[in-house]
Amino acid sequence: MSEIVSRRSEILFLYDVKDINPNGDPLDENKPRIDEETMQNLVTDVRLKRTVRDYLHDFLDEEVFIREVRTDEGTLKTKEDRLDDLKIKSAEDLTNACIDIRLFGATAAVKKRTITLTGPVQFRIGRSLHKVQLKFIKGTTVYPSDKGKDQGTFTEMYILPYSLICFYGVVNENAAKHTGLKESDVRLLMEGLWNGTKNLISRSKVGQMPRLLMKVNYNEQNYHIGDLDGMVKLKSEKRDEELRDSQDYVLDAATLIETLKANKHKIKSIDLALDPRLNIVAEETPIDLAEELTKAEIPVTKLTY
Repeated sequence: MSEIVSRRSEILFLYDVKDINPNGDPLDENKPRIDEETMQNLVTDVRLKRTVRDYLHDFLDEEVFIREVRTDEGTLKTKEDRLDDLKIKSAEDLTNACIDIRLFGATAAVKKRTITLTGPVQFRIGRSLHKVQLKFIKGTTVYPSDKGKDQGTFTEMYILPYSLICFYGVVNENAAKHTGLKESDVRLLMEGLWNGTKNLISRSKVGQMPRLLMKVNYNEQNYHIGDLDGMVKLKSEKRDEELRDSQDYVLDAATLIETLKANKHKIKSIDLALDPRLNIVAEETPIDLAEELTKAEIPVTKLTY
């Protein structure tokens, strides 16, 4: 059996989108979320967790508690319905049955008793590493909007021509004890981040591409470096709003590399997945990130998905 997570780790995840809406705001015409001060694209942690949940359930056949399930009549099932379906009678039953509860936690009521489980895996809101440009697209449909009309109606959507989104997360070994999070669950989480992002093929999400996924595993309990997302930056000869492809810039990881080197005595290992089309530099010099870390005597496991 896989062991319960006993040491902390940090996750850095970068993916990009092209001509789509990575996370619409239902309270603002479903426009892509944008920080109006910095003009950075925002993607909620809820959206990222949904991506992971859907991949784990749809592709790996893992039981997921927080998902859309409907009755024979077509109505959406409640949490209570789901608990009954899964024959959940205790918090332990819930964590044993559902990988997303072990990963992300939840609040549920079992026999009129509220169970609150803090998720060991938590992500900040993702931010693009550059300013983005909002585009409004209009189209037409073949179907009329009202009965009796003989012409189609207009469709409207907001997209981003390009966005390189950066997420930062922590796997907390203390909360892992309460949800029973196993090392094997975390391996599936990593697969879900990479492959789930790539396989989210809907009209508003098609074309998402994972570019970098790193998990820093520590020797010590209750320790992590923190703010890994602030240690990478995008450099380009183009203006941010002109970016359209991963070849339009380089990712400067100099600060990240130096910070990891300075803390290598506290790092057990690093798990790393890279898209070869992501160009990484340290200052101005092109580098192989895995090689740089290995030269610093930090064990690196290359993830292939």
